[in-house]
Amino acid sequence: MNRELLCATLADCLAHPRTADLAAVLQSAHPSDLAGAMHTASDGQVMQLLAEMNAQERADIFVYFPPERQTSLLALLPRHMAVALVEGMAADERADLYHQLDESQRERLLLALNQEERDDILRLAAYAEGSTGSATTSDFVALRPDMRVDEALRQVRATAADRETIYIVYVLDKEGRLCGTLSLRELLLADDARRIGDIMRRQPVWVRAESPRAEAAELIRRYDLLALPVVNGEERMIGIITVDDAMDIEKETDAAQLARFGGTAAGGETDLDILATPLPQMFRVRVFWLILLTLFGVATSAFVAAQEAMLSQVIVLAAFIAPIVDMGGNTGSQSASLVIRGMALGDIGLCWRDVLRVVRRELPVAAGLGLVVALLEGIMAFFAKGIGGDVLLVVGLSMLICTALGGVVGALLPFLARRLGTDPATLSSPLITSVMDLAGVFVYFSLAYVFLGNLLGQASH
Repeated sequence: MNRELLCATLADCLAHPRTADLAAVLQSAHPSDLAGAMHTASDGQVMQLLAEMNAQERADIFVYFPPERQTSLLALLPRHMAVALVEGMAADERADLYHQLDESQRERLLLALNQEERDDILRLAAYAEGSTGSATTSDFVALRPDMRVDEALRQVRATAADRETIYIVYVLDKEGRLCGTLSLRELLLADDARRIGDIMRRQPVWVRAESPRAEAAELIRRYDLLALPVVNGEERMIGIITVDDAMDIEKETDAAQLARFGGTAAGGETDLDILATPLPQMFRVRVFWLILLTLFGVATSAFVAAQEAMLSQVIVLAAFIAPIVDMGGNTGSQSASLVIRGMALGDIGLCWRDVLRVVRRELPVAAGLGLVVALLEGIMAFFAKGIGGDVLLVVGLSMLICTALGGVVGALLPFLARRLGTDPATLSSPLITSVMDLAGVFVYFSLAYVFLGNLLGQASH
């Protein structure tokens, strides 16, 4: 059932309650689609739908609601339904929900849960938001290295129903330290009498709970893992990050980098959400960049205004300021995007070797691009405006130099950002454009004085 039809069907069920029809819709649609279809429904209407579901169905759909709706619905749910819903959620999802609640809501939630789930939430919620530990689920299958395969299979069967994934099992010693991993396939095919320690994969890939979430997502992607074990400072395994969690993390990271590259994050501020971010915060973050870019703009315009003598003699030069400086900014943005992508994928590091590799590759490409656009600009200027060869030379050379310079500057700025300890995307596209505007007018008028300076001398006589 597509999203539009699902939305219409749910709306019809809400307007004309028919339990059989609603049950059929809830059974046939994926929880993610149901949550999306309820986007425009009021909290009361959503509560009406949730009341028709069992506890596990409510938990399955609840995790797909936006954080604001989760918080508001939890306050409306009867105590027994709220407890059953939270108990049906995965451990990491419970911890995320706990972070969203205020102090009074947290206290009420913890008092309603049993001791084991309460301790689990507090343990995971203790890790800073954005760290791997805060996205970790403790629902994993653990075995001991001295177990026989037949014993291990019995334990997997006994615990599998409550675990988020069983395709990979983790081998822990008596202290809870990670010794190795084993796929379910390998376990099923192994001889019953063999010991787990003899067939497990030693030296597994793992991540520390204090590490950024993006690091965990990168390790999962690099090693094609279904789940990644997470260990604490004492080397004890506390849980796993699953591949679906990694996909969500990378989606959030991509969105954050897009926001920063567009100039909508600054100085440690959280990334902006146009629907959820408070208006004062949205204003404060965005105005930071606009003020900074305005300063560059004022410096650029002041430099152009100082060239009044040259422009009064060759007024046609003014017509080419915009395309020349824009080309440098556009090329710089392209280069920065490619370098940031390489850094995100781990292909480019913060070392002089990689800096030189990037410059060696970018410079000839940017120069080639500059030559193409310079020739095109010159041809179009000649036929459209009929200007002389000396002005065409200034325009063409300026276009070539600004394009090549923009490519190199755009490639180097992400390295500078990393060296300063900030996200490379923070040196955003608008900033690159503003830097190249100033550099572009300087290059343009410097060449104008070199090749057309004689006109000023003639005018003075």
